[in-house]
Amino acid sequence: MHDDRTLVEARLRRVLDERIRPAVYPESVPLEVAVWHAPGEPVPVAEGLAADVEPVTVGSRWGAPWGTSWFRVTGTVPEAWAGRTVEAVLDLGFDENMPGFQCEGLVYRPDGTPVKGLNPRNQWVRIGAPVQGGEEVRLHVEAASNPVVMDYRPFTPTPLGDLETAGSDPQYTLTRMDLAVLDETVWHLVTDLEVLGELMAELPVDAPRRWEILRAVERALDAVDLQDVGGTAEQARSRLTDVLAAPAVPSAHRISVVGHAHIDSAWLWPLRETVRKVARTAANMTALLDDEPDFVFAMSQAQQWAWVKEHRPEVWARVKKAVAEGRFVPAGGMWVESDTNMPGSEAMARQFVHGKRFFLDEFGVENDEAWLPDTFGFAAGLPQIIKAAGSRYLLTQKISWSRTNRFPHHTFRWEGIDGTRIFTHFPPVDTYNCSMRGAEIAHAVRNFKDKGAARHSLAPTGWGDGGGGTTREMVAKAARLRDLEGSATVTWETPSAFFAKAEAENPEPPVWVGELYLELHRATLTSQAGTKQGNRRSEHLLREAELWAATAAVRTGFPYPYADLDRIWKTVLLHQFHDILPGSSIAWVHREARATYARVADELGGIIDAAQRALAGEGSVPLLFNAAPHTRSGVPAGGARPAEMSGRTTRAERPDGGHVLDNGLLRVGVDARGLVDSALDLAAGRETIAPGRTGNLLQLHQDLPNMWDAWDVDEFYRNTVTDLTDADEVTPGDDGVTVRIVRTFGASRVTQVLSLPPGEKRLVVDTEVDWHETEKFLKLAFPLDLHTDRYASETQFGHFFRPTHTNTSWEAAKFEACNHRFVHLQEPDWGVAVVNDGTYGHDVTRAVRGDGGTTTTVRVSLLRAPRFPDPETDQGVHRFRHALVPGASIGDAVREGWRVNLPERRLHGAGEVAPLVTVDRDSVVVTAVKLADDGSGDVVVRFHEAHGARAHATLTAGFPVAGVEVTDLLERPLADTAPPTVDDGRITVRLRPFELTTLRLKRA
Repeated sequence: MHDDRTLVEARLRRVLDERIRPAVYPESVPLEVAVWHAPGEPVPVAEGLAADVEPVTVGSRWGAPWGTSWFRVTGTVPEAWAGRTVEAVLDLGFDENMPGFQCEGLVYRPDGTPVKGLNPRNQWVRIGAPVQGGEEVRLHVEAASNPVVMDYRPFTPTPLGDLETAGSDPQYTLTRMDLAVLDETVWHLVTDLEVLGELMAELPVDAPRRWEILRAVERALDAVDLQDVGGTAEQARSRLTDVLAAPAVPSAHRISVVGHAHIDSAWLWPLRETVRKVARTAANMTALLDDEPDFVFAMSQAQQWAWVKEHRPEVWARVKKAVAEGRFVPAGGMWVESDTNMPGSEAMARQFVHGKRFFLDEFGVENDEAWLPDTFGFAAGLPQIIKAAGSRYLLTQKISWSRTNRFPHHTFRWEGIDGTRIFTHFPPVDTYNCSMRGAEIAHAVRNFKDKGAARHSLAPTGWGDGGGGTTREMVAKAARLRDLEGSATVTWETPSAFFAKAEAENPEPPVWVGELYLELHRATLTSQAGTKQGNRRSEHLLREAELWAATAAVRTGFPYPYADLDRIWKTVLLHQFHDILPGSSIAWVHREARATYARVADELGGIIDAAQRALAGEGSVPLLFNAAPHTRSGVPAGGARPAEMSGRTTRAERPDGGHVLDNGLLRVGVDARGLVDSALDLAAGRETIAPGRTGNLLQLHQDLPNMWDAWDVDEFYRNTVTDLTDADEVTPGDDGVTVRIVRTFGASRVTQVLSLPPGEKRLVVDTEVDWHETEKFLKLAFPLDLHTDRYASETQFGHFFRPTHTNTSWEAAKFEACNHRFVHLQEPDWGVAVVNDGTYGHDVTRAVRGDGGTTTTVRVSLLRAPRFPDPETDQGVHRFRHALVPGASIGDAVREGWRVNLPERRLHGAGEVAPLVTVDRDSVVVTAVKLADDGSGDVVVRFHEAHGARAHATLTAGFPVAGVEVTDLLERPLADTAPPTVDDGRITVRLRPFELTTLRLKRA
């Protein structure tokens, strides 16, 4: 037989596009359309429905950027259509290639009942099946004219990312507003041909199954009368029956599909628009659940569920019903799909506390899985947090985006810093927006790395990022792929059902130890410095507010602000979403985030002040309140007393125009350029700065990545660097014992103050940058005279090690990495820490000098200046505090990291305030002291071993204790853990390296 394969395949494409798909709606009549353009922000549904409208015609331009237009469409079903299936086809001006990224709508009936959402892949509204002739149709569409921020030329700077700069030009053209007859037989024929054509294209050319499909498709096309598609569609379908009925082979890969609409809580749209995106998607999915009995839909992010409950109660009612039926599934158990690299220990824990508690309170549902398909890599401390929250599994997909190394597993156990292992799955379909295309299904099969050991994978199915969800076309394709020869089998299942099957068939999968580093999007550790500093400050203010409020509540009866703290935590957690905290959202999002963080700081500052005043009482004794987990200036952790001051700092001028700072512990030389050429640890007699090098060196790089501007920094940025060594001023500070440096470069200005606090072995570097650069990357470098092949970075509830060398491609790919409050480098008997109060990105490199010594350089990432999606990223004034700590052990690094992030608070009072809880080992770090969330008055204490060694410690309560329980993060007793004994308020604890523990202390 001659090879006519390409001829038949080309015929299929053309006939589908030009004849069969257009015949899905064979008859139509126009609807009458009128519109009201809301003058400002979105209005309540009742107001939109009642607004005065004006006639508008198809072809009209509408929709200023970020505007809302309420369309009213009316018409009458022709009598001749009686008994047929009729739909309204409402095209607001959609580009079918951009679901979720442009205009969208939510359809209402006149009484305010939501019907379904409209988006580029979902333009229909069912009127009746069958319909009555003469039936009146009246629908209202709340249409959002969200502009296309990232189009076919992605990463082009645009003013459309902020309401303040987007202008008022109409964005869209009203394209179609019709009543139309739906020919369901033709619609099914389209799906049949798409499924078979896509499957055929993925099969080997020499496979008999491919040719069987080809001949069946050819016979079906022969049966189609191109001038009467509807009249011949059934006959064409009958010629496909046999090939669609052929079952999959017994060894076929098995894909669990779950309906999904990964909705970014903010990204190329502001938070307020996400509220509506979620409502549109939820309305669509509940409608689809009504129509499709096998379909299952999962939605993560408790915040998004809460938005529906608060803002769209009519949609919420439908959602609750579907949840009760087990088909609309809460997933993930987190408040949002957060970044996991940068959130601090307590914040990462609270993501699960607030997420899981919402689903438990609203539905009685507890999630076993963490659901983070799009998060930009995973910190090594996360496994034990997942376990401590009562969960067992993790799903993500983003690691498949890594550009250097391919991750070796799809199903594995991930081991964190304390040894906790979590069963983890990466869907081999390599997308969290699967649409059931044959190419996607075949890719999942080919790509699956665990063949032989396992045969199950998961495919999140539906349009996402901007929402929309699963479509009826996807459901129809899945039905045909349930058991089809040549394909993987496809079954709708919940995430929990998938994980149970996957773990049962592969109970001992491979193990991956340490962070899940994404070899991409590394610049998200630096972009939008204001957002990152707002997050860090908020986390520490929340710690203080809980600590002092709990202490005051127990000691003085101070009213513990349960509701306020709950609300503020949820606000901070929301802003840890993986496109907000990483700095990859539009300008509008970050402008609002900065304002939100300012309000949070004001409110938490008020709580802290009120609680401290209640504790201090009336008096004139000068008190220092220490919220850090270590004694400071003689003040115990969590207590207040007069500070003990020791030592003094001197400053002397050098003959070369430089300065020397000395406090008896550390002697620092500053040259005439304001660079640190010496940092001598006097007790050890050890120089910190590498010979011939200088620290406090600001370095400026060109920074234009190949794509993903706010997200990426590509390794070639290192090829060019400018050392900012010229100084406008190097002078004594106002206090006489500090050094002030001023530099200008480009259009920017830097002012630094170098100081040595008395009695402390640390050089503090305060940096203010008035930043007006474009596509530049600013680093702060400290070249150290130190030989080590690894360094420690703080992460949640501990730290972990990264290499300083690049022996392998895995190590070389980590050229920009994340730390929390410190990085620490050490030779066996001497180390150095670099601590910070709000930066995350850094790099560490090593070089061997001519004298045989090793220079290990730590560089802190300060600022970037990408132009997409925010063309004005980080323009303006920023303030940073870093400290260089020579002679530091890992314990010193932990302590100094807390110190720089929790500055002292001073006020006058009656006398000393004893801590509510004390721990007798510095290596046991208390991260939270609070009252139990249930309002019982119990005191909750969370702590961990922070040095990476075993610890035996005594925790002492400063109040009568009636009993103690070991709990999970949700403050529920752990059934398999015996409670520690209490002896006169003293509790003995034994911890493994980095072990996290939560105790609930019942007050007597």
